[in-house]
Parts: sequence; C-alpha cells; structure tokens
Amino acid sequence: MTITAPAPLAEPRRGLGAAVNFAMAVAAGAAVANIYYNQPMLGIMERDLPGSITSFVPTATQLGYAAGLFLLVPLGDLIERKRLIVLQFGGLAVALAIAAIAPGAPMMILASLLVGVLSTVAQQIVPLAAHLSTPERRGATVGTVMAGLLCGILLSRTLAGFVATHAGWREMFWLGVPIALGAGALMAAILPRSVPDTDHSSGPLIRSLAGLWSEFGALRKAAITQALLFAGFSAFWTILALRLQEPRFSLGADVAGLFGIVGAVGVLAAPVAGRIADRRGPHLVVLLGAVLTLAAWTVFGVFGTIGGLIVGVMLLDFGVQSALVSNQHVVYALRPEARARLNTIFMGAMFLGGAAGSAGATFAWSAGGWTTVNLLGVVVSGIGVLIQLPGLKREG
Repeated sequence: MTITAPAPLAEPRRGLGAAVNFAMAVAAGAAVANIYYNQPMLGIMERDLPGSITSFVPTATQLGYAAGLFLLVPLGDLIERKRLIVLQFGGLAVALAIAAIAPGAPMMILASLLVGVLSTVAQQIVPLAAHLSTPERRGATVGTVMAGLLCGILLSRTLAGFVATHAGWREMFWLGVPIALGAGALMAAILPRSVPDTDHSSGPLIRSLAGLWSEFGALRKAAITQALLFAGFSAFWTILALRLQEPRFSLGADVAGLFGIVGAVGVLAAPVAGRIADRRGPHLVVLLGAVLTLAAWTVFGVFGTIGGLIVGVMLLDFGVQSALVSNQHVVYALRPEARARLNTIFMGAMFLGGAAGSAGATFAWSAGGWTTVNLLGVVVSGIGVLIQLPGLKREG
C-alpha cells in the first residue's frame, strides 16, 4: 500500500526554542543509548548466554540500526515526524522487553536487531531539529541535539555497567522500557507538527537514495569518512570490557562503563564544532577530527596502561564527534527538502562502518588480542585522514 503525505499545515519558521531544542537532545540521547547498553555488559552476557554468537550482539544491534536508517528514517520526509517519533519510541519499549526476556543467544541476537532498528528514532529527531531551525543557527541547533545524543551514547555505558554489575544485564533492558516510554511521552507533549517536504510515495522515496548518493560527491566523502572513523570507535568500545577483564587489569563491567564518563568530553565537541562550522566551514574540523582519532589509536598502542586508555578515550570521542557534527553540517546543506533521506544515507553508512568495526574487532581480538585490534583502529582512522587531505588542499 502506498503511503501518501498529509495535507500541508501552516508552519511558522521562526526557529527552534531553547527548551524544545533541549528536550529533543534528551530524547535523542535516550533513544540512541539503547544500542550501547550491551557493550560494557558483553562479558556478563557471554557467561549467562552460552554460545559463540553472543559476542556478536553489538554487531547485530548496529546492523539493525543501519537497517532502520534505510527502512524507517526516509519516512521522515514523507509523513508527519512527530507521529512517527512517538510510534517508534513505543515500538522500542516493546523491543527492549523482548531483549530482557530472551532465553538464549539466538533470541538475543534477534531482539538486538529489533532494538537497533527502532532506536533510529534518534535519527528522526536530528533532521527535524535542522528542519525547524533557522539557517544561521542550524549548526548550533544540530550541535545541541547531537550533544544530547552523544551523552546518551557515552553515559549509557556507565549506566549499563553499573546496573549489570549490581543487578544484572536483563534488569538493564527492563530499565530501558520506561525510559523509552518517557521519551516518547515527552516528544508527544512538546514537539510541533512538521510538514513533509515531499509528496513521493514510500517506494520511490527509498529508491531515490541511490540517486542522492550518485548526485552528491560531498555526501559520499562525508559518509565514507565517518564510516571509517566510527568503525574504529565501535571497535574500541566493543572490546573495552574484554580488555579490562584481562589479568593485567582484572576490572569488571562497572569500570568499563565508567569510561563512558571519561569519553563524555566528546560531548563538548558537538556544540563547539557546530559553531565553528557555522562561522568558518566544516571541512577543517572534519580533518582535525580524523587526525585526533588516529592519535587516539596511537596512544592506545604505545601506552598499555589505564592512563593510556583514559587519554585515548578522550581523544577518540572528541575526534569522532567533531567530525560527525561537521560532516552533518555538510550533508544537511545539500538539499533541504531531502534532509531525512540524506541523513539516512550518511548515518546508514556510518553504522554499517560501526557494525563492520565491531565484527572486525571481535575477530581481531580472537586472532591476536589487543595488538591486532589496535592495528585495525590505526588503519581505518588513517584512511579517514587520507580521504580528507586532498579536499583541504583544494579549499586552501
């Protein structure tokens, strides 16, 4: 059945108020947090759910997220976004409940896929913030929402590590249920209605993604760069709990989760990068972000201590998030009426990179331990730097 756009409504475009902007940031963080709960809990889950496939729960979640980006996020250009956001939060609560009662690894993998698909409600919120903002404030507005999203990514690990250690991993997924329902209620209460910018039906809308990819070289460059950086980011966070369980550290899920607080320095990068991109353009910020990501993996390789992990995490998160916000600044400016689809392509590529990074890190850990994982991180971030260098020379 073809989905058609609702009749246009009168929509004032005076910009996004600070209170609504903050609420959107909170909801985006609450949504995206769900795909990272499993990372600090992975060691505990492996003991409770025997079977080698349990180690692929983070990969399954990110693959689900990528699938949701391609299947659900384009609908934000087609149907009223407030309604879509509220419905997705409701579905996410159901998926979390399924994860909490999963009896074995196969069901947990399927539940993780579903959690990933529905957590893409965060990527309905980000382009809506860009849509509602004024052009001169778009970078700062998106940066604020991204700061909330990044808080969700980082602090979710702290919360999950604490809950899993003191209560259990299933209890963490049960806790996620009211959080998702609360975020949906918040969005229902404060979001204005939005007007879809296209009258395409759902099939042509999704097929148009290939055309947008072919049309915009800037989109391809941003997506590939961010996919590489996020592959390294995901590789680190997927393996961190296992790294900390090694005899040289002998630390548990709660300590792995605390690294989320250390990495929260990356949240500071989001609004700062957005403002710099508004004033001076985003391309230099993307390159600096890639360089910082490479520097982080260098620190991880040279300093095999807790101090080295702490410094590396700060560099890694600051670099990846700076590049992310600045790349989004580029992507959202390409075609305003197609922001949801452009976001689909960009974030879809990023999370496919993340899933590949998680899977690659799992294999690398089995094959050669932390040294091999570190080599993987250096390679992918180094390629990201090389992609950005030619563009900087042309702009200089």
